[in-house]
Amino acid sequence: MTKHGSQHPDSKLQLPWNFAQVGVLIFPLMPVLGVINLSLALLITWWLKYKSIVKRPINQGFGIFSLVLIITTFFAQEKIPALLGLPNFVPFILLFCAFDTLIQTTAQLRRLAWIMVITSIPVALLGLGQMFLGLKTPELIFNIFGWTITPGGNPLGRMSSVFMYANILAGYLVIVFILASGLWLEKIGEKKRLSYSALRTQHSLLFLTFAVLLNFAALILTNSRNAWLIAILACVAYAVFKGWRLIVGFFGAVTASVLLAAFAPTSIAGIFRTFVPAFFWARLNDQMFPDRPVQLMRTTQWQFAWSMAQQRPLTGWGLRNFTPVYQEKMHIWLGHPHNFFLMLSAEIGIPNTLLFISLIIWILISSIRVLKQSICSEQDKLIFFSYFLIVISWVIFNTVDVSLFDLRLNALSWLLLGAVSGVSYRYNHVKQELDT
Repeated sequence: MTKHGSQHPDSKLQLPWNFAQVGVLIFPLMPVLGVINLSLALLITWWLKYKSIVKRPINQGFGIFSLVLIITTFFAQEKIPALLGLPNFVPFILLFCAFDTLIQTTAQLRRLAWIMVITSIPVALLGLGQMFLGLKTPELIFNIFGWTITPGGNPLGRMSSVFMYANILAGYLVIVFILASGLWLEKIGEKKRLSYSALRTQHSLLFLTFAVLLNFAALILTNSRNAWLIAILACVAYAVFKGWRLIVGFFGAVTASVLLAAFAPTSIAGIFRTFVPAFFWARLNDQMFPDRPVQLMRTTQWQFAWSMAQQRPLTGWGLRNFTPVYQEKMHIWLGHPHNFFLMLSAEIGIPNTLLFISLIIWILISSIRVLKQSICSEQDKLIFFSYFLIVISWVIFNTVDVSLFDLRLNALSWLLLGAVSGVSYRYNHVKQELDT
């Protein structure tokens, strides 16, 4: 097994691991080819490791969740949308189960992180071209690659790059920003231990510095409040993990200044607005968009979704039924209520939503156990901590948005969740063997 994870520890899984690496590399820019490669990785892993996959308790839990999803379609208000909603879950749960077995080591996590960070560079650069050069792709690009770039972003003024909407790009950038930051910190540690003449380390560090700054700039240009918050929390989490108190204080001061500029009484806010750009505080308190209809406000959507859940607490209204119900009552089309967990409660019932949340908590607890173990090196703990942060970030992101409806973001989310679960299972299993 190489340090960089190109070779799989189980030779039988080398082929699906190769397909997985290629799939992740090309997925953001060539979704169709990415899907083919990831599907091959999924199918081969299931073929080779079916018995071990179905024996794992976490996979059995998601199997029960999938079964209940199918059952709820029979009780849906509108059954066709509910049936069409199943592909947003079931194939990706199979992907999760496959990667829960396929990804076994921190070396593989590191390999995936490098692949995703490398691919993020053209995504971010295309976004900058969209915002500052009026980049527009011809229809041929859409026909070949499945995406198109709109000059000025979508919505206008917010970077969306190769994704269909700014918030979706923000969700993707949060993932790669965290991974790039983790790899950058790892290289900083290597540079301290190795001679300054280690050119490979220096070149890697320069590239990762560029990647972190580029992705952070792109995050700002998505104008996503959710993504801004997550990026800041991730930086603080890394600083706490490394014991850098000064950095924690710096980000705390920056965050407090922006919040005070946005929400403090006018006399106090005015002081902070002298040095905090309006781009940030006006976006946070919605002064940037003062004429937004009540029906498009997230608090309205959340209250409506919760009222739906209360009316049908056991089975919900059916997958993808929030949109028609909301449109009938509010006379406006809305794709989702900007909260994944409230949407689940409304559409599949409260008990099944609690099951899903319990499974995520299970994975997080298993991850924490790994971070506390002494069998992992500091480098391995750092890369694993990066993936742990991604799961936390996914939860935060989906409390004020929904990442489910974009193929690439949804697939990457389930894939990375499966990777965290798989490495947690292996290291905790090794720990149990050592204890016995």
